[in-house]
Amino acid sequence: MDQAKIEAIVQAVLAELAKTGATSAAPAPAPSAPSPAAPGDLVIDLPDPTRPEARRAIGVDHPYDLEGLRNLAATTTARLAVGRAGPRPKTRTLLLFQADHGVTQDAIYGEVNPDVLKQFDLFTVQTQVRDRQEYLLRPDLGRRLSDEAKRVIAERCVKNPQVQIVVGDGLSAAAINNNLPQIFPVITQGLKAAGIRMGTPFFIKFARVGVINDVNEIVGADVVVILIGERPGLGVADALSAYMGWRPGPGKTDAHRDVICMITANGGTNPLEGGAYVVELIKKTLKYQASGVELKLKSAGAG
Repeated sequence: MDQAKIEAIVQAVLAELAKTGATSAAPAPAPSAPSPAAPGDLVIDLPDPTRPEARRAIGVDHPYDLEGLRNLAATTTARLAVGRAGPRPKTRTLLLFQADHGVTQDAIYGEVNPDVLKQFDLFTVQTQVRDRQEYLLRPDLGRRLSDEAKRVIAERCVKNPQVQIVVGDGLSAAAINNNLPQIFPVITQGLKAAGIRMGTPFFIKFARVGVINDVNEIVGADVVVILIGERPGLGVADALSAYMGWRPGPGKTDAHRDVICMITANGGTNPLEGGAYVVELIKKTLKYQASGVELKLKSAGAG
């Protein structure tokens, strides 16, 4: 088909549309506001299931002892008395579960706010992990510093301090963002008041707890403390842990470490109080020159 025939067909179509008014330039009518639901209409909008009152609501229909069930549910953050819709969870229960799961994903895949690190003048190094996906699949790489990290730490850190503090993102960036501004000053001020010499603090990206073994091969501290994000749960996603060990190094395991966990204002140990606990445990570690199982044995024997 030649160009002339194509143009003729186009013109014929346009002429036909003009006759029916389909090519009119008149503006389209504005969309009308939705009319209120009439009695009996299906309404699918639901209240926010994450509100405190919604979380505590009793979902069991016609419970035998409503007050007793409320008292039981109030003793725990576990998902009690949520009720069922036949063999399935109720819509409200499912939406709350999905919302809480979304918060955990944000915590795991989130990034530590650079302003938080800048606030305490923490420089950043990285483990042998390349990205978050590898971090989740290869915990072993999160326990080893990259060659570049070793070089930077060797250049910038004070050697042979009594206490070396490091911060690691771990499995919850939210734990660092929400808790470090409160707990870090308490720890540093408490150690200074006790006359304990501190090393140069820094931040480790894609960190696992065991990385303190690598760190101490470079700085040679008596005690290494890592403040690290815990694995988020469906109730709390910003919990911080403080792990520490006496002269960590190759071959040291969790048996040689102590931990203060669940440091969070959201149902755990308040970060200000947690900082004071960390300082006291550091003092105890220095006194007995031991940590983990050995510290428990020595301190029990001394008592």
